[in-house]
Amino acid sequence: MSLNPYIFSLLLMSLGLGTTLTFLSSHWLMAWMGLEISTLSIIPLLAKQNHPRAVEATTKYFLIQAAATATLLFATLSNAWFTGQWNITELTHPLLTSIVILSLALKLGLAPLHGWLPEVLQGLDLSTGLIISTWQKLAPFALLVQISLIDSFLIIFIGLVSILVGGWGGLNQTQLRKVLAYSSIGHLGWMAIVVQFSTALTLLMLAVYLVMTTALFMVFNMNKTVTTKMLASSASNPVIFTIATPLLFLSLAGLPPLMGFMPKLLILKELMQQEFILLAIMIAMSALLAIYFYLRLIYVMAMTTFPLPASAPAIWRKISTKWSVIISFLISSTIMAMPLFPLIYAVISYFTG
Repeated sequence: MSLNPYIFSLLLMSLGLGTTLTFLSSHWLMAWMGLEISTLSIIPLLAKQNHPRAVEATTKYFLIQAAATATLLFATLSNAWFTGQWNITELTHPLLTSIVILSLALKLGLAPLHGWLPEVLQGLDLSTGLIISTWQKLAPFALLVQISLIDSFLIIFIGLVSILVGGWGGLNQTQLRKVLAYSSIGHLGWMAIVVQFSTALTLLMLAVYLVMTTALFMVFNMNKTVTTKMLASSASNPVIFTIATPLLFLSLAGLPPLMGFMPKLLILKELMQQEFILLAIMIAMSALLAIYFYLRLIYVMAMTTFPLPASAPAIWRKISTKWSVIISFLISSTIMAMPLFPLIYAVISYFTG
């Protein structure tokens, strides 16, 4: 089932409107309205496959997001009752701050409130999974960055558990969408753990995550790859993407000199400066888990060959798709943008104060 083009355009505009409204809001009620508009706009996009698994994933997503936004509204309404303030930066009650953090963690899919994310992504196609993993993370993170994090232990605990779950959860997965879900949980954990110390580092890590995840989703979507077994047939795919995708995996793992290495190094440095030495050691060691399952995917992709019939089409000879230029730009940025990091970090630091 395909949506009417006008309805599809309206839903996409509403999706952008909801996120933009949350970005521009200084009032909790307006921010809540933006989150609700964004959630309601994406529901028809998730269910457009007209498949039982897509309907199930859409229902799970709607219930989780509705519960999270209802909890957020309850906490902010209670804060307004106690303090008389609706301003996002005036969230001062410790208990209500913790409830807001937990509701935002539920919306983002941070551990230990992450159980819905792998199941929802598994039931969706890669294009809608890309929206869930990237665009839908922006509005909750904008709120998480703005609030005053009184209970630092809670957000550190959520970040640490997310990194551990993101590493352990992806080890034995054969479905690439679940691998991407656990990768998302792990990367969001890196952002959450440093959000109270450096807004610039959080936004830098978020930008890097968006570029890497978008590139990987688009490569998988172009090649129609959803399982690790299908990665073994990469030899018949366009050569440039077959060569670049392992480098994209390594960048997600955070290996130098690729793009994903620098923000993680800066986060570890910031934690050391804040005297969280044990915490920095723990998340650095837990990153090895993510490296392992990315290397396993690279092994399946580069060292194994899926049997193809002699009459199979030579995909690498086909004319490039309309997304090839965008995918090539994203992959090139992921692999070679590390020398630009001092400039990018300086610009983000300037605008975040």
